[in-house]
Amino acid sequence: MQGDCRPVSRSPNSTKQPEPSAREVLAINLIRSRTEKGWSQEALAHEAGLHRTFVAHVERQARNISLDNLERLALALQLKPYQLLKP
Repeated sequence: MQGDCRPVSRSPNSTKQPEPSAREVLAINLIRSRTEKGWSQEALAHEAGLHRTFVAHVERQARNISLDNLERLALALQLKPYQLLKP
């Protein structure tokens, strides 16, 4: 029908929320794991051998993180690196 202005559904799942980014998943898991231990950002940074502002930037999703630093944070939290990236 010509002139039909109804929106076209792209897929049956078009109302689903997009998957969170790896950066978002990491931030959520890092904050959760840190607070479960009762640690401040500074305490986590100290345990991981990193600077407190780096931890803050990762938690705010403002910085990319190397695998080396991901591993340092995970080890400080007594986790495997993949656990910080698991949704």
